[in-house]
Amino acid sequence: MDEFLPEEIPAIRDSVIKFMETQVNPVMDGYEERGEAPRDLVLKAGEAGFFGAVFPESVGGTDLGYLAAVVIQEEVARNDIRFAACLNQQSSTCPNFIYYGGTPEQVMKYVPDLVAGKTIGMMSLTEPGGGSDALGAMKTVAKREGDVYKINGSKMWASLANETDVGVLVCKTDPDAGARGVSAFIVEPKKYPGWTAQPVPMMGLSKAFRTNALFLDDFTVPVENLIGKEGDGFKIAMRALQPGRVTVAAKALGIARAAFDEAVKYANERVIKGSPIGKFQMIQSDIADMSAQIEASRTLVYHAAQCLDANLPSNRIASIAKYHASLTAKFVADKAQQIFGGYGLSTEYKISYLKAYSDMFYTGEGTANVQKIVIAEDALGYKLADRHHGSSTLRNPRLSDVARELQGAE
Repeated sequence: MDEFLPEEIPAIRDSVIKFMETQVNPVMDGYEERGEAPRDLVLKAGEAGFFGAVFPESVGGTDLGYLAAVVIQEEVARNDIRFAACLNQQSSTCPNFIYYGGTPEQVMKYVPDLVAGKTIGMMSLTEPGGGSDALGAMKTVAKREGDVYKINGSKMWASLANETDVGVLVCKTDPDAGARGVSAFIVEPKKYPGWTAQPVPMMGLSKAFRTNALFLDDFTVPVENLIGKEGDGFKIAMRALQPGRVTVAAKALGIARAAFDEAVKYANERVIKGSPIGKFQMIQSDIADMSAQIEASRTLVYHAAQCLDANLPSNRIASIAKYHASLTAKFVADKAQQIFGGYGLSTEYKISYLKAYSDMFYTGEGTANVQKIVIAEDALGYKLADRHHGSSTLRNPRLSDVARELQGAE
């Protein structure tokens, strides 16, 4: 498929594969065994430009666009989905949030180090009992006290909250104002008290990059770390999550490709009654179905990325891409595990944790059922998915005037 893409894309893909094969794949198992976050690998990935594709050079990005970003995410995930856990926090949701809604000074202070891999990022929206109803279940509250805010409450599924240097936290500043009472803050847990991140045990998922339950007890945030104005938090969050769905879809595509590669290799190596099991028609049927689903997902994910790059309406296609790619990852990993038989449950083979990650991406960054609601309501004319396109006053990294604005803050 690369032959139909811009000429730089195959070169980007090759550089990511080389980096993963030489820098990450040989050592990632060791980090997992130690339960240690590979901060040195994050820094190396940042130096290689993995996190800056959608950001202009004025903030340390490469300005290559979302198509390049999804290819990076896809290949990192295909090589080692465990390491890919850091990608959205470094290259999408967290820095995007600051970039979209922050002041030029906030952007220049925090975004360059995130995309360079010098600091570990995080974005936390969901709360216990909330799931997809992030707004309705939000009880965490920030109250201003002089020149700081004090935040109290708890969050759930806060990826990298136990490691983060700079993150984004969304909570209520006016509990009675609905969406208009939601605000967002740049948080620095290592500088201020009141932040407790407790890793959540997850079957089959990374022990190096953890998701967390987060407890906030008078956690301190300086007033200047408010993103936008009080009440702007929810609209910025919705804007930041839109491209996040596309990059997460790319990771799901990478999982599917990795599971497919493992299945093909095993089907050619496993011999029963003198023949590789790949010669059996039932195995071939599964391999054909897996291959077709992967190619369909790849087309959708790449198209969604190209829509983002062209500043075209993309919420609908982002939901479709995320939905289809997550289904594909789950389908392919399940079929691959069946091809492995009993060995598919053994940690000796990658397929055991690829299956776990396929289940996770079916839920993460917008569950499959939520994406179905977005897609169906759009198709039925009840609620157009792209109804807000072009109406946002938030900064857009794909428009050229942004670089000039940010250069003025330097």
